[in-house]
Amino acid sequence: MKKYVLIYNPVSGDAKFKFRLDAVVEFLQQADGIVLPFRTKYKGDVRPFISQIKAFATDGVIVAGGDGTVHEVINAMLTEDVDVPLGIIPSGTCNDFASHVNFGKNLSSCLKAVTGGHWRMVDVGRVNEEYFLNVASAGLLTSVAHSVDTTLKNTLGRMAYYLRGLGELPNFQFLHVKITADGQIIKDDILMFLVMNSGMVGSFPTLAPEAKIDDGKLDLLIVNRCSISELMGLFISIFAGRHTSSSHIRHLQASEIHIECDQAVESDLDGELGPKLPLSITTVTNKLKVFKLP
Repeated sequence: MKKYVLIYNPVSGDAKFKFRLDAVVEFLQQADGIVLPFRTKYKGDVRPFISQIKAFATDGVIVAGGDGTVHEVINAMLTEDVDVPLGIIPSGTCNDFASHVNFGKNLSSCLKAVTGGHWRMVDVGRVNEEYFLNVASAGLLTSVAHSVDTTLKNTLGRMAYYLRGLGELPNFQFLHVKITADGQIIKDDILMFLVMNSGMVGSFPTLAPEAKIDDGKLDLLIVNRCSISELMGLFISIFAGRHTSSSHIRHLQASEIHIECDQAVESDLDGELGPKLPLSITTVTNKLKVFKLP
């Protein structure tokens, strides 16, 4: 009999996963599994629970939530040295990493990946002393993520971020940064930067078309300073997947990235509030096991 730990966020996305909980338990039991559920209540409550599950001898950890919930779970697992495969049931506003590794919103497919027992090794990023699975960022839109009303976010989904970001444009101060990426130095005024593992951010699948989650590299995408009209055109290019040829975009790959700014700027890690700049970012290769469909 396989043993699984299920960690779920009852308020992620449309807050409806709790109504699917019985179906999850039934599926795992029919696959000769037993499940230990944990309902998150507040930020930081996952790690004490994770630290105790070694005694449960689990065969896998399943997380139901968005990118932020997954972020908290993988940090707890890696910090507490819980070396078992991770399964994801996407149920948040944004589910970028889960979408990239083909964990669609079909519940049976997500659970078949877990019970099938097949998994792959993936890279993670590390910022200072914290891990991220999908993206580390700062600037316009990333700062907005923590000020969007929860009701609006659950109603409009990722569109709530973009609407709030457009409203911030007239007052946004560009960031003067110094970025060192594998020895290459960039000094510029920028709108925002994204350091990506999967290349999918904000449900846009092709922000970094060459990104891979097992290549030992992170993809750095920089949006340079531009006018509001130029930025609107850039957004249209992003929607169409033509942004990589824009003169306002700089893209490169690196395994070590250091970012400094002369302003007090907070970062975002997988949708969660991260440390203030400066950031020392590195790739940790083959760090995490993730379930996959055969």
